[in-house]
Amino acid sequence: MAVETEAGAMAPVMAFALVGALGVGSQWLAWRLRMPAIVLMLVAGILIGPVTGVFDPDRDIGMLVGPMISIAVAIILFEGGLTLNFHRLSGADKGVRRLVFVGAPLGWLTSAMALHYAAGLSWESSAVFGGIMIVTGPTVIAPLLRTARLSKRPAALLQWEAIVNDPIGALAAVLAFEVVLVLNTATTVGGAVWDLTVGIGIATILGIAGGFGIARAFKQGWVPEYMKVPVLFASLLAIFGVSDYVLHESGLLAVTIMGIYIANANLPSYEELRRFKEHATVLLVSGVFILLAAGLDFAALGRLDWRAVLFVLLVVFVARPLTVLVSLIGSGIPYREQLLVALTGPRGVVLIAVAGLFGDRLLDLGLEDAASIGPLAFVLVATTVVVHGFTLAPFAKLLGLTGTDKPGVVIIGGSPWTTAFAEALQKAEVPVLMTDPNFGHLRGARSAGIPTFSGDILSEAAEQRLELAGYSMLVAATDNDAYNTLVATDLAPEYGRDNVFQVRREKRDSARHQLPSTLGGRALGADETHAGLDKLIWEGWTFRVTRLTEEFGFEEWRAKRPEAYVFARISPGGEITLTNNDDQVRPAPDVRIITLRPPDKVADEQPPSDT
Repeated sequence: MAVETEAGAMAPVMAFALVGALGVGSQWLAWRLRMPAIVLMLVAGILIGPVTGVFDPDRDIGMLVGPMISIAVAIILFEGGLTLNFHRLSGADKGVRRLVFVGAPLGWLTSAMALHYAAGLSWESSAVFGGIMIVTGPTVIAPLLRTARLSKRPAALLQWEAIVNDPIGALAAVLAFEVVLVLNTATTVGGAVWDLTVGIGIATILGIAGGFGIARAFKQGWVPEYMKVPVLFASLLAIFGVSDYVLHESGLLAVTIMGIYIANANLPSYEELRRFKEHATVLLVSGVFILLAAGLDFAALGRLDWRAVLFVLLVVFVARPLTVLVSLIGSGIPYREQLLVALTGPRGVVLIAVAGLFGDRLLDLGLEDAASIGPLAFVLVATTVVVHGFTLAPFAKLLGLTGTDKPGVVIIGGSPWTTAFAEALQKAEVPVLMTDPNFGHLRGARSAGIPTFSGDILSEAAEQRLELAGYSMLVAATDNDAYNTLVATDLAPEYGRDNVFQVRREKRDSARHQLPSTLGGRALGADETHAGLDKLIWEGWTFRVTRLTEEFGFEEWRAKRPEAYVFARISPGGEITLTNNDDQVRPAPDVRIITLRPPDKVADEQPPSDT
């Protein structure tokens, strides 16, 4: 049965397809261009919405817009709750704890004051919007840090603050909205206090009950592995719906608490659940942002005056710096690092999505100034993303707080051949880090002056202590094929599967001992196993760095070194690419290659090129 649509309207199915394609497409293109996805999503949404009129959410999707955004925001906040692990927070740096326990409430206060006194919003709207402004945009911080390559401590402070304050900001906004809702619907002060207490209590009980039920069912094996994600989604929607039914607008608080409970329940399958939720959140965040950008009212933006400019300036240059600098008093963090963190506070998609939702809810309560929340959120996000996107790297360089400009390589496994490979990388001025759970395996690397970490790369300690943002490639090269496969498979989503390598596995005669070829990383360099590479080193083979020139190109080098293996290619700009065959070398002048070659039988035929 065909569905009648308004003249000139897009069919709902086509509208959903367009939103999904533009949202995910913007995310992918942003990854390729190494820029915040929010910029491209903003442009795409505005182009198909206010500029061309191709897509109008109210016209083309109609009554579905509100429920879709509500459910999407609920899932986004639930995923944010999944990131708040109290155990990891207790082991975090002192500066991170200060930014959370002192910075979050102080940021809420300063943001609300900027909204009230500069933007002219009422205290009710300011309290709700100011709560979500605590969030500094985890989806925006990550690409900014990858591009700017900050030194370890300021990068960790910004990253952890964004992750932990994400659910805290959501909680603050939800609680503030509950207070505003009760105060505007209750008839007496006593009734308001009672309604607020009951509302928060019911949402908390339902959230904890939902989290407890999921944790209990998963730990006891009552839910098969393949049904865990569907059961989690169904439970999330049930808690959201029941809480909203019992007390209007309490569902967001319930699902956030549910996410926090599950994050601290030590579930064996927690990482898989969280990763799937992250994938779902990418899709939902993209869709919500495209919907909000397409439905943006240019007339509302046009009604913003000098107060909006003053508001943004106060947030960027007063509220944010004051919050950070006060929070970090007595923390022992150098002032230059404090200043960098204080002047870096980009807001992201989550702020716009949640602010847009609460703006509509406040309008329904009769707060007319809430109509400005959506436009102010767009202006704040667009300004902070553009400003920090262009200024973070040069500002960090000015303060002397940038790490290495060259992407490095993490090598897991200490052995004679990995140590020799790491030394060659260092000679080529490529940052390298070697890790191994066995302290003794790193003795050779430490003697050679190679940075090392004794511990499991998959441990929480490694996540907290290592500055992995400066490394773009990973090599799993222990003598345990199963562990190499585990590491490569687990870290592939973080580094990208094209950037995760492992030493070739031992060939097994029995199929029962063979690991699936779909797991693990790409093969590296030589057609040799870990034991075979160690044997070559003992036989005198060496890693060498060779510069290719116009006169002595790759073909000439290969003709003279037919037995050698190529492990890496380094461009003239210093960018490294690990290889597993000659076709990936892409010879060009001034390219350097790292090779493993047998001992010379005669004098070196190319002294100027080899080091």
